Amino acid sequence: MALHNRILAGLLLGAGVGVSVNAVAGQSPWVDALVRNVTEPLGRMWLAALIMVVVPLIVSTLSLGVVGLGDLRRLGRIGLLTGGCFLTLTVLSTALGLTVMNLVQPGKSLDAATRQRLLETYGDQAKGAMGISTQSFGVELLVRIVPRNPIKAAADGDMLAIIFVALILGVALAGMSEPKREPMLKLLDSLAHVTVAIIELVMKLAPYGVFCLIVSVTARFGFGLLLSLLGYVSVVVGSLVAFQALVYPLAIKLIARRSPAEFLRQAKVVMLTAFSTSSSSATLPTTLRATQQGLGIRSEVAGFVIPLGATMNMNGTSLFEGITVLFLAQVFGVELSLGAQLVVVAMAVLTAVGTAGVPGGSLPLMMMVCAMVGVPMEGIAIVLGVDRILDMCRTVLNVTGDMVTAAIVDRLERGSRG
Repeated sequence: MALHNRILAGLLLGAGVGVSVNAVAGQSPWVDALVRNVTEPLGRMWLAALIMVVVPLIVSTLSLGVVGLGDLRRLGRIGLLTGGCFLTLTVLSTALGLTVMNLVQPGKSLDAATRQRLLETYGDQAKGAMGISTQSFGVELLVRIVPRNPIKAAADGDMLAIIFVALILGVALAGMSEPKREPMLKLLDSLAHVTVAIIELVMKLAPYGVFCLIVSVTARFGFGLLLSLLGYVSVVVGSLVAFQALVYPLAIKLIARRSPAEFLRQAKVVMLTAFSTSSSSATLPTTLRATQQGLGIRSEVAGFVIPLGATMNMNGTSLFEGITVLFLAQVFGVELSLGAQLVVVAMAVLTAVGTAGVPGGSLPLMMMVCAMVGVPMEGIAIVLGVDRILDMCRTVLNVTGDMVTAAIVDRLERGSRG
C-alpha cells in the first residue's frame, strides 16, 4: 500500500477502536490508564520524532533557499509575493468564518446546563492557558524575533527567531564570494539531506503513530461531547471544508495555472499527516518534500515559502479563532458590532502569525482576542473538549495554504523573469 493509504487506514482504524472503547467502557479507569500509559505516549513519541528535525530542516532549507535566489532584489520580490499571498488567504478565510457564524449563530442554541458542565470540566485547563495569554503577542513578540542566543531559541522552539536566524544566514552567504561560502553551503546541503533521510525513517511509522494519536482522542471523548457542540463544530468544519474545496482550487487554477485535481493528489499525504498530527511544524518535512518532488516547485522557492508558512501562514487557525470568539460571544450574550467583528478579523490575522505550529498552539492568543472585545476568557473552557478534533481539521487548511502559496509564488516569479 502507498504511504498515504496506510496512514488513512491507521486513522480510520484508530477512530473506530477509540469510539468503540468509549461506547463500551465510557470513563472506566482502565480506559484512562490505557490512553495515559500506552497510546498517548506512543503517539507523542512519534510526533516528537517528526518535530525533532524541524529546526535543522528550517535552518538548512531556508538558508539555501535564500542563497539560491541569488540577487537580494529577487529575494525582496519573492518575499513580497509570499507575504501578499499569506495575508490575502488569511483575511479571506477569517471573513468566511465570521460570515457563516453570523448566519447560523449556533452559540445561541447552547443550553445553560451544557455550558456549565463544560466550564466545570475544562476550567482548570483554561486557567493554565490564561497565564500566558497576555504575554504571547504584542511588542514582546517583535523583540523575540531577534534572539540573543540562537541556540537557546532553537532549544525553546521559538520558530520566528529560528526563521530570522536562517534568513540572516542565507543573506550573509548570498553576499559572500564563492570560495568563502562553499564549505558552509556544503554543510547546509548535507544537513538538509540528513534531515530528509530521518523524515523518511520516521514516516514509515506514521500509520502506527496516527493510530495511537486518534485512539487517545476518541477513547476519551467519543461522540457525546461532539453532539453537545454539534452546531459550533459543524460551522468550523464546514467553513474549513468550503475554503479547502473552493478557494484553494480556484487560486491554483486561475493564478498558479495548475490542475487542482493533480495538486490535491500530490498534497494528499501532507493533508493526512497534518490531520493526524495537528501540527504544522511536525508536517513541515512532509510538506517540503511533497512541494518539491510532487509539485515540482523549484527548491529555492519551496525552501523559502514552506518554512515561513509553517509559522506565519495560518489560514485555518485564523478562521477558527474568528468563529470561536463569535461563538463564545453568542453563548454569553455579548453583542459584537460590525466594528468589533472587524477588530476580531484583524486580530485573528495578526495573532495567527504568533501561533505556535503545535497542537493547541492557538488557544492562548485566542483568549487575548476574546478579552479585547469583551468576551469572558474563561469561556475558552467550553470549546477545549473538542479543540483537538478541530485542531486536526484546521491544520489541514494551514499546510495546504503553504503549498498553494508556493505554487502561486513559483508561477508569478517565473512570469516576472520572462
